[in-house]
Order: sequence, then structure tokens, then C-alpha cells
Amino acid sequence: MVLLRTFPKRYTLIAACFCASFICYIDRVNMSVAAIPMAEEFGWSETVKGLVLSSFFVGYLAMQVAGGWLAHRLGGKIVLGCAVVWWSVFTILTPVAAAISLTALLIARIALGLGEAAAFPASFALFSKWVPPTERSRATSILLSGAPLGTMAALLTTGWVIARLGWPAIFYLFGGLGLVWAAFWFWRIFEQPSAHPGISQHELQLLQGEQSKDQAHAAVPWGALLSSKPVWALIINHFCTNWTSYVLLAWLPSYFRHAYGLSIINAGIYSAAPWLTMFFMMNAAGWFADHLIKRGISSLAARKLMQTTGLLGAAVFLLLAMDVATAFEAMFLMCGALGLLACTYAGFAPNVLEIAPRHAGILSGITNTTATIPGIIGVTVTGWLVDVTGTYVSAFALAAALCVFAAVVWLTYATTRPVIT
Repeated sequence: MVLLRTFPKRYTLIAACFCASFICYIDRVNMSVAAIPMAEEFGWSETVKGLVLSSFFVGYLAMQVAGGWLAHRLGGKIVLGCAVVWWSVFTILTPVAAAISLTALLIARIALGLGEAAAFPASFALFSKWVPPTERSRATSILLSGAPLGTMAALLTTGWVIARLGWPAIFYLFGGLGLVWAAFWFWRIFEQPSAHPGISQHELQLLQGEQSKDQAHAAVPWGALLSSKPVWALIINHFCTNWTSYVLLAWLPSYFRHAYGLSIINAGIYSAAPWLTMFFMMNAAGWFADHLIKRGISSLAARKLMQTTGLLGAAVFLLLAMDVATAFEAMFLMCGALGLLACTYAGFAPNVLEIAPRHAGILSGITNTTATIPGIIGVTVTGWLVDVTGTYVSAFALAAALCVFAAVVWLTYATTRPVIT
């Protein structure tokens, strides 16, 4: 009991946001595996499958900035809690929508995206109040590492559940998990550190500076944000990083299934390994970046090192993956690509809190909006390229080229100084 009373309350909030990120991704990734038997049942082509997979991102893109603005005005707690309830309900409704028609399924996937759009802007809005500067890399890495861990969990469990209970069951199980999380969230999480009844005086003093940044009714400096070169460097890097991650998120199960003839279960297992690698590397990179800063390395040098290492390393592994003979070799190279790409989450991701500390939720919504476009275009284009060429070579080459481009932009224009106050 003493341990529970002295445990820093910001860690509970970070852990709860991590769990929301985890649930966010199991609810979107399950379709990557479920789409295989669904395509066989409903007679979808690869292009139609790509449309189903990418439809989620239409809603996800549309609500990003609005989600950040709502978190800025109403608070991250209420926005994130309601968002999880919303998307969990539409996860549960997915099998019903699929049984009605393809159009109904697309609407349900878009609605799912509308809810999930608020997850990261609301979390960053809370982090701006609850996370001190010396912990930003680790906190954002923990939050965002829920994505690869949720992806891995979905890939490992979805095939198994489908084989035993049928594909609709996975949507009922994962949707129910989100509703359980929401009950804990509204019970134990507080918007402001000062409102938490169990917070220690030491932690409250540590976070006092972060609270002073919160001005829910302050005007958002849209012009200053959108005319800043560092902001555009952040936007471009988030876009290019997400192009690789979203393409692999949506297509790895189909890649292992069709390129190497694996079963649905084995395709899920082989697809999960790269995301497990990304999970560990993301948290290691966050710790390493904070360690460098504590040792006297400038935050800008740390961000540039992590971002360029991640992007260029991922590009190398994607190019190597263009010509492999076995599923094991392909899995190893995908582990390398996503493992190194994980370093970028200690590069561009904490930068939101650095260049716009009082408007982190808003800026997160802006960057997530453009970074969602690859989920629509990249995922759809990949399906089209596979239909046209019969291989994934051109898709990997395109992703690698975007990684190199983003690294050049980041080295040229990134900063860690606040661009707005």
C-alpha cells in the first residue's frame, strides 16, 4: 500500500495512455489478418481489399485536427475516454456491417477511424501537463510503442481466433477490451496534476511548470504554426515515417501469405516478429535519447541522430528485402526495417512537445492529419502495385525513397527551440 501511495501518478497516466495506444492498434490491425478470410468469403480483389484496409484512414485523417482542438478545449481525459468508447462500439459492429454490404463495412471502418483519430492528440495534450522535459523521449516512446505491441498482439491472436471461432469473433473480443479500459480511465485518471487526490507534493512541484503551460482558452497561433519551417520538417518526417509503417502494417500478413505461401496463422506469426522488434527498439531509443541529453548532448543533436538513423537504416533494409528467397529472410529484413524505423519515435515524436509546448495536442493533430494520408494513399497504392506487378518490389522501393527524402529534410530544417509561445 505504501508503494501505491508513493508511485508517481504521472506513470499511471503514461501507462494508461500506452494501453489506449495498444487497444487503438489491435482494433485497426485485426482487419489486416481478418481481411484474408473476408476477401475469400466476399470475393474481394487485392484492390478492393486495399480499399477496405485504407477506408479506416479516411475517418482517421478527417478528425485529427478536430481531436487536437477538442483536447485543447475540453481536456485530454474526456476526449480520449469518449474516443475509446466510440471506436470500441464500431469495432464490435464491424461484422454486422460486413454482412450488410461493402458500403456499410466501409462506413464502419471510417467511423472507427474517426474515434481513433483523437488518441494521440489527446495523449500529447495530457503529456504537456504531466511529463517534465527530462522524460519526454521515454514518455512518448512508451506511448507510441503501444502501436507495435498492439500490432504484434493482433497479428498473433487474430489468426488463432479466426481459425477456431471465425473472423467475426475477433471484433467482438477486441471491442469489449476497449470498453473495459474506458471504465478504468474515467475512474482513475485526472486532467490536471493538482486535481489528483493522491499526488505527492514532490511530484506536484516537479510538474508545476508543465501545468502553467496549459491555457485551454488561449488563441491557437495557426499562422505561426503553419508558416514555420521546423513545423513542416516535422510534418514531412511524420508523413514519410508513417508511409513505411502503414504500408507494412496493412500488407505484411498478405505479403507473407501470397509471396511465400504461408497459412493465415503463420502469416500472422511472421508478421508479428517485426513489430515486436519495433516495440523493444522504440523504448530503447527513447531511453538512449534521454540519456544522451542528460549527458550534455543537445536535444537537437539527439533528435537528428535518432531520426536519420531510423530513416536511413529502414531504407537500407527495405531495399535489401526486394530480392529474398525465403519467408525467414524476409522476416529478418522486415525486423531490421521496423526495428530501425523505431528510432524515429525518439526523433520527430518528442519534437511536438519541444517546438509547441503549450499547443502540443493541436500540433500533434496537424502532423497526424498529414501522416494519415499514407494510410489512404500508401495502402491503396500498394494494393494496386501488387495487382499490376505481381510483387512487392516497387512498393518497398517507394517507401525507401521517401525515408531518404525525409532524412534530408530533417537534417536541414529541424529544431528543438519553441517556434510558438
